[in-house]
Amino acid sequence: MEAILTDCVRNSLRHFMYKNAIFLCERLCAEFPSEINLQLLAACYLQNNQGYSAYHILKGTQMAQSRYMFAVSCFQMDLLNEAEAALCPANEPNAEIPNGAAGHYLLGLIYRYTDRRKTAIHHFKLALGIDPLLWAAYEELCTLDAADEATTVFGEVAALSIQKQYLDHVSSSPNLHTSSEDRNLVTSQNFSSEDISPRQLKNMQSNNLRDVPSNYHGASVLSGGATQPLNGGTSNVPFYNTPSPMASQLSGVAPPPPCRNVQPNGPNLNTLNADSSPKSILNSTLQAPRRKFVDEGKLRKISGRLFADSGPRRSTRLAGDAGANINAGATTVAGNGVNNSSKYLGGSKPSSVSLRSVTLRKGQSWSNENIEEGMRNEAFDDSRASISSTTSGSLPSGDTRSLEQDGETIPICGVALSGSRVMTGASEILGLLRILGEGYRLSCKYRCQDALDVYLKLPHKHYSTGWVLSQVGKAYFELVDYLEADRAFSLAHRVSPYSLEGMDIYSTVLYHLKEDMKLSYLAQELISTDRLASQSWCAMGNCYSLQKDHETALKNFQRAVQLNSRFAYAHTLCGHEYVALEDFENGLRSYQSALRIDARHYNSWYGLGMIFLRQEKFEFAEHHFHRAFLINPRSSVIMSYLGAALHALKRSEEALMMMERAILADKKNPLPMYEKAHILMSLEKFDEALEVLEELKEYAPHESSVYALMGKIYKQRNMHEKAMLHFGIALDLKPSATDVALIKAAIEKLLVPDEIEDNL
Repeated sequence: MEAILTDCVRNSLRHFMYKNAIFLCERLCAEFPSEINLQLLAACYLQNNQGYSAYHILKGTQMAQSRYMFAVSCFQMDLLNEAEAALCPANEPNAEIPNGAAGHYLLGLIYRYTDRRKTAIHHFKLALGIDPLLWAAYEELCTLDAADEATTVFGEVAALSIQKQYLDHVSSSPNLHTSSEDRNLVTSQNFSSEDISPRQLKNMQSNNLRDVPSNYHGASVLSGGATQPLNGGTSNVPFYNTPSPMASQLSGVAPPPPCRNVQPNGPNLNTLNADSSPKSILNSTLQAPRRKFVDEGKLRKISGRLFADSGPRRSTRLAGDAGANINAGATTVAGNGVNNSSKYLGGSKPSSVSLRSVTLRKGQSWSNENIEEGMRNEAFDDSRASISSTTSGSLPSGDTRSLEQDGETIPICGVALSGSRVMTGASEILGLLRILGEGYRLSCKYRCQDALDVYLKLPHKHYSTGWVLSQVGKAYFELVDYLEADRAFSLAHRVSPYSLEGMDIYSTVLYHLKEDMKLSYLAQELISTDRLASQSWCAMGNCYSLQKDHETALKNFQRAVQLNSRFAYAHTLCGHEYVALEDFENGLRSYQSALRIDARHYNSWYGLGMIFLRQEKFEFAEHHFHRAFLINPRSSVIMSYLGAALHALKRSEEALMMMERAILADKKNPLPMYEKAHILMSLEKFDEALEVLEELKEYAPHESSVYALMGKIYKQRNMHEKAMLHFGIALDLKPSATDVALIKAAIEKLLVPDEIEDNL
């Protein structure tokens, strides 16, 4: 009875019938109470997004796998102290971390979110040492700016580690015979391998091996002992991935109703049938999304400056008019332009990548289109994928034979492969991870152009995936090349309409470009795809913020924080809205919350600097801008405001040097040129200031503040006619109401000497 109930529960989990699995597992635990069965019941609840139930079931259990699953449920409930205590019991200081690489990875996340950076880095590196293919650990190291070069991490040492891992697997296996029942678990339908052609098997595997990103608020981790059979044998189902909702296609079909979990193409039972080694883990639940993109706000009022600020939001330009110029194709402020960047996305037209994504059949996997393009390392043998059996016994523990020895076979996902084939596959995987890892590492260091060059080395079938295109879009976003970022994100969304990776940043790109219609459509589409995802509400908040409805925007960003309290970018966006509403106290709290989650989230350092700058606390402003500059030393916007803070502290020479660096970093950004002219004017270097402003007029011909500053310079030089001319041009360019009042006041005092004006 126990064996039958256990098998029924596992079968229900394999088919995502969680309610049935929970019911049967409760009967199992009532009839046969044991910790192993409690693990299975907790696994059912974790799969059903009920981590709180697993928490109560496993509280007080002692087995290693029970402690790991309890820690996972604690992590989901944000009970980090209890999670740490479960993985590292106080009464057993030398106890081994359960589940090997997965346990160290989870512990690293716990230390990261409790502000113990060095210890977190140590555990992430331990996790990578145990399992070189644990990509999520390398991502976290990149986020913490502690990752070694990918060529080192995924090099020869990693290959030897994988070789040893599979050799140990062979040595520990009593026999490598695979029964016909096991073969049924390999395929995703109940028919034997003789009924399927190799092409069908390849298609199934290509379709199922794609990562399906989980919700940030309910995916779970299961591993090892949670599903161990009672006889102590190897489990066929070591862990399960909680599926994410399927996105509505970009077609005339109405989007599906909101739901928590819908699996688009069915699970990958090759993954479900993986070995039950402790390394198994579902990473997407445990890692908080990292997004740190600077709020590149419009020109702000610095102490003594003529013009008031219109909001610290995300633009690097002097006025909103610049964004319209970008869309109209005018020369000005599109960032780095498109001449040198179109090569990354296949020319000036969305040709090679986008054309294929447009022609996809509805619901079909992108990877299926590339089956015949270099699928060199199939998981099935060419001989009709027949699963060979062997009668070789366990190897002696001291056997050091290589996997490449002739005749050696290793069972992987129920398929027996030769040792040389395993090593070839491992080498190809590591080669791919070296490119992806190096690109991601450079992106986290904000060496975005270098990262783009690295991603170009990827094969087309990998470059054309949603994750890579999203990373390309983020790199262009950091380079302030919003047009190319829009193009990359648009392709990513077409390739993977079900994925929310980078969509929060995509919405900010559309905010900068003032594409209100596209932004509104994107927000509605994301909400219909997954209304319980933080990215969806960030897009909705950006949509309202673009319409200047800051109160509604703030509510949407607060909803994003509520859904995922570890989403640093959502906290930062809340801070931007508080500042727009002149609520500086809550703005400070929001930025500080983002920094508690991610100390390298430089937007929040920038946001804090902007608040202190507006409050004329220039020393604090300089400190926070400098911290942002240390994290991202290539941002022209951060350099500009750091220079403004230095100038306010009477450190004009340092300020001028910083402005020069900002101009070199982005020659099409008018902000540092304007600030440089302002500093030169304060130093009474009027000719140099006018020369800079004349050049600036070429980049921002419709910016009223440029003409107003020129008018002020001419007034100080007693050239009243030219001053009046430039003040008039500034008014004709329709500045904001605040700027209009300041310009009119300057005109009224045009004939008043500066000494008398200062006394007034």
